[in-house]
This record gives sequence, structure tokens and C-alpha cells, in this order.
Amino acid sequence: MTIKPLGKRILAKKLESETKKTAGGIVLPNTVQSEKVVRAKVLAIGTDEKFEVKVGDEIIVGTFAGTEIEQGEDKLILVKETDVLAIVEN
Repeated sequence: MTIKPLGKRILAKKLESETKKTAGGIVLPNTVQSEKVVRAKVLAIGTDEKFEVKVGDEIIVGTFAGTEIEQGEDKLILVKETDVLAIVEN
């Protein structure tokens, strides 16, 4: 299945967050972690002419931004360009 975003939308793959531990060594499950943002890698961009991001960029979006799509074992998100908070530069 191929997903092609339309307009000013971006299709990205969620990147796995690092496992968090307390000072005592207890591993916190994802449901307890209080992350406010999600890191993702851009897989495709919409049909609009001008985008700030490009395919392959790593971006940060709000936790509840966009629509989640599961494709096999991958967790994808479809977000508007305005939902992108930052581009991660290495």
C-alpha cells in the first residue's frame, strides 16, 4: 500500500523514543512517560509546491498532532505542515 499525502500534508514515520528509567532503575512504560513531542522521519510530502521540509528530514511534532496510521509494524503520522514544530539538524 502506498500513501501519498495531498496539499500541505506530510507523511512521517514515528521514531522510537528511548526507554526512560527512574533514578532507582525502574523502567517507565510509554503510557507513563510525559513526552510532549514526537520525533518522526519524513517519508513523503504533499502535492503543494513549497515545503520547508524535505523527504528524509527528522521533524518534531506535537504529541496529539495529525492522524496516526499503522502500516505493518510501522507507526506513521499524517500531519499538516503547520503542525511541524521543528526540523532536527544533526
